[in-house]
Amino acid sequence: MSFFDPFFGAGHGTRRSQSQSNDDDPIVINIETDGEPPHSNAAGASNGTPRSPRITRKPAKPHGNHGRRVAIAVVVAIAIIVALFFAISSFAADVMWYSQLGFQSIVWTLLGARVGLWVFYAALMVLVSYIAATLAIRARPDFADGSTIRINGDTIEIGKSVSSRTARRVAVVISLIAGIIFGSKVNANWTEILLMFHTQSFGSVDPQFGLDNGFYVFVLPGLRMLVSAFTLLMFVALVFSVATHVAMGGIRFTMPVHGHGLFAITKRARRQIGIWLVLWMLSWAVSQGLSVFSSLTAQGDRFTGANYTAVTAGIPVTIIMAVLTAVLGVVLCVWLMTTHVFDDAVSRPTANASAAWREWRVPTIAVASTLVVGILLSTLWPMLLQRFRVNPNAQEMESAYIQRNIDATRAAYGLDAVKTEEYKATTKAQAGALQKDAETTAQIRLLDPQIVSPTFKQLQQMKQYYTFADTLAVDKYDIDGVNQDTVIAAREINLDGNDNRNWVNDHTVYTHGYGIVAAYGNKVTSDGQPQFFEYGIPTQGYLTDTQHYEPRIYFSPEAPEYSIVGAPQGTQSWEFDYPTGSEGATTTFNGNGGPRIGNIFARLIYSIKFGSDQILFSDRVNADSQILYDRSPKERVAKVAPYLTLDGRVYPAVVDGRVKWIVDGYTTSSNYPYSQKTDLAEATQDSTTISSQTVQGLTDKEVNYMRNSVKATVDAYDGSVDLYTWDDSDPVLKAWQSIFPGQYHPMSEISGDLMAHMRYPEGMFKVQRQLLSKYHVTSASQFFSGEDFWQTPVDPTESKSEQSRDVLQPPYYLTLQTGGSDEPVFSLTSTYIPAGSSTREILTGFLSVDSDAGRTKGVRGPDYGTIRLQELPKDSNVPGPGQAQNNFNANADVSKELNLLESGSTQVERGNLLTLPLGGGLVYVEPVYVKSSGATSYPLLKKVLVAFGDQVGFANTLNEALNQVFDGNSGAQAGDGENQGSSGNPSDSGAADDKADGSGSTANTNRNPELSQALRDAGKAMKDADSAMKKGDWSGYGEAQKRLEEALDKAMALDK
Repeated sequence: MSFFDPFFGAGHGTRRSQSQSNDDDPIVINIETDGEPPHSNAAGASNGTPRSPRITRKPAKPHGNHGRRVAIAVVVAIAIIVALFFAISSFAADVMWYSQLGFQSIVWTLLGARVGLWVFYAALMVLVSYIAATLAIRARPDFADGSTIRINGDTIEIGKSVSSRTARRVAVVISLIAGIIFGSKVNANWTEILLMFHTQSFGSVDPQFGLDNGFYVFVLPGLRMLVSAFTLLMFVALVFSVATHVAMGGIRFTMPVHGHGLFAITKRARRQIGIWLVLWMLSWAVSQGLSVFSSLTAQGDRFTGANYTAVTAGIPVTIIMAVLTAVLGVVLCVWLMTTHVFDDAVSRPTANASAAWREWRVPTIAVASTLVVGILLSTLWPMLLQRFRVNPNAQEMESAYIQRNIDATRAAYGLDAVKTEEYKATTKAQAGALQKDAETTAQIRLLDPQIVSPTFKQLQQMKQYYTFADTLAVDKYDIDGVNQDTVIAAREINLDGNDNRNWVNDHTVYTHGYGIVAAYGNKVTSDGQPQFFEYGIPTQGYLTDTQHYEPRIYFSPEAPEYSIVGAPQGTQSWEFDYPTGSEGATTTFNGNGGPRIGNIFARLIYSIKFGSDQILFSDRVNADSQILYDRSPKERVAKVAPYLTLDGRVYPAVVDGRVKWIVDGYTTSSNYPYSQKTDLAEATQDSTTISSQTVQGLTDKEVNYMRNSVKATVDAYDGSVDLYTWDDSDPVLKAWQSIFPGQYHPMSEISGDLMAHMRYPEGMFKVQRQLLSKYHVTSASQFFSGEDFWQTPVDPTESKSEQSRDVLQPPYYLTLQTGGSDEPVFSLTSTYIPAGSSTREILTGFLSVDSDAGRTKGVRGPDYGTIRLQELPKDSNVPGPGQAQNNFNANADVSKELNLLESGSTQVERGNLLTLPLGGGLVYVEPVYVKSSGATSYPLLKKVLVAFGDQVGFANTLNEALNQVFDGNSGAQAGDGENQGSSGNPSDSGAADDKADGSGSTANTNRNPELSQALRDAGKAMKDADSAMKKGDWSGYGEAQKRLEEALDKAMALDK
């Protein structure tokens, strides 16, 4: 029975007689479809004569779902319109914000860079993938409508596939989706693209290839990204081509015929796939070639950069593999275009094993050879070289490459100019030893900025809707001709403390903080309170008298999300200014601090942005209204300079009659050849960043080049941002200046008053501190042994749990004189101990950096930024911070007295453990604070611990403690010397009661008499407690503590 019997049967006219049959004659098949005119044998069909085979068309689908399609289209259109509206309103708000600040070029450049690159790459992806799909569609072996008729031997294949028109539509949709998804790859790397086209020269070359370091920092990252993007583009095109050919019939999966394969590929399909394949593999080869240069910034086991094995084996092998990949791509492309192995089975002769091998041997040998060579060269050769050549002679073989790493690291982090000297410190205290260090001794800071914030709040917060940072700032001010270390904070608005919260109060009434509070860093009142020289509401003190500064703080880290300020002239003000009398003073903002929202369009934009309809309907929003938002100084600088890494500490300063927030900005890179990579978050984490919400570590990223190139200021009143070039020789900053021209002010525009408050940033110092723990060693052989590596000590004043987590001691700002400096200078300091998990904590080094920029307009101090490292002799036994703390704790008298202080209703808090090179050795100073355990407690400085060698001093004042250590006479007077022997009564402090706010002891000139009496009672109770403790009268001590707590509770109740 033949194939046609089921259709035609064995009747008349269906098959030739056997005698008339001729197997070579063509067989004609009449195929009818519905809708065609009937043939002549139609009548015969009605009489039982079989008809020709038919392909029945599917009946047309009813159009009842047309309305549903329209509804879906309308919903989708509305969703798109709404999404566009929100996106446009958000963009319009950004444009208004940047324009008000004068940085409108930022938003347009960012739009062009990020959105433009995304759209460009997405469009390119769509174009390439659509071309690949279209070429495959045009090469389809079937009809355009998708119908297929094939004859394979005695078999007829009749089918219906996707039409060309439908395939093109699907290709467009899928390519759009692919373009949008993969377009984000370029969008995320916009900085690399911009820097590549604004390259700068470093003036130094890498030691391996002799290329300028600017190639690695600027060109190579962008080039790698572009090649990677092109490789992805070719791969997607290859996938599109293969998938479309499968859908169009250019690639068909078949049953094995005559021993041949499972699928067949048309000649046109093979050509197209071959071209896309070779392009993909060529781009992959280029990517491999570029990785040769990347080896100079790769992280190895010991250091960053190419070592002996990488240079001798890794780089040559990478080049060889790149060439092999390119050759393999060409070979596979040529074979794919010329082979017949994928032809239809009917056109190929019967296959056998030898014939199959002949057809497949070219790609098999090419791929296998590449894999074997790759495994041998990429894995086996470097492994054998490292094992049998390098490891037995590691120090000699690696020395040259370690030296490259040392030199590059010190240059990349600004450590190549460190001034190192040996400091032969003594541990024997002698009378008068501090006589030569009298100026430094007088400036030893007693106030711990991380502990006294509650004291500032209790004494100077004034109202519950104000607050201070939880960690205060240390700065310096010239007071009556003396450069004075200062603990300073801004009195910020805090809506969480307001009991009457509503939209009007939150966003139109309580809009700003008020005033600066500053205290001497080296002195306190006789009862342990900070001695303020700027204080009160309205502000009073030295800064008010000399600067007459604008005290209103509209922009600060704790400022509300947004405030609406401003009103027409003559309108009654409603912004709360400061508490006075029964109602409080009011004011109206009179600056240019935010976008104007006087028109309905602007109000609608910000109503959408903040999700508040009150902005649309409130009468407080008028023709002169401005909306202040993004009010954190760090956030404002980050928005106008998104390419900078910002320091974790922002601090206020009174400058030229204004309060300015100062922010340090860093330019960084992770592509400086041979420089050691550092995790910024890890390097800048210490006990302060862990416990404080105000001070943070740097962002979590790895870099191997860093410069403090930018100083930024944010005006606390109007939020204006000024960026100043601080290191105009930095190539990275030069590149960003060419990308964003006109954004920076030159250093020459920094006023002398502002220059006085520019200090060396903590983040930069912490990173340098971590690196110098190893890279103070400049000899490659000594570096390889690691025997002289150091580490930063754990903070010994922290709890045992924190110390077990290796929480590091933070650096401290101090005014001191170190080796190489002619006089005491404001410095940032830290210490080193030997490296190791279980180490003997002796001091190995003292690190300081000159943080005084001077007071000359536009000119930075000549010694600013000078890093000084004082190395102690290897046989030195000077105690480290941990040993010093242990000596304090182990001292019987100290331990007894501290335990007594904690036995009643008080708690002891240990302040920062300061290390100072004084008296020919190292002096440790630790203030001890005492606070009540009641709800209204705040710490007061009651004792000071001092150590020199194994000698320990413990007294009410630093002056007394120093004298105890140095045989009764230190030879110098500390800042709190005037408190020595005082009674401890607040009225006996450095200022009289009528000036008490300035000294930090009591009240306003218009303070409630009952409140003043309560404070006097508290002071007397403190005095009685001290006296009872010295006499050992613990009953009297407990009674005095009870009176103290009652007096403080009463004072707090009266002060509300």
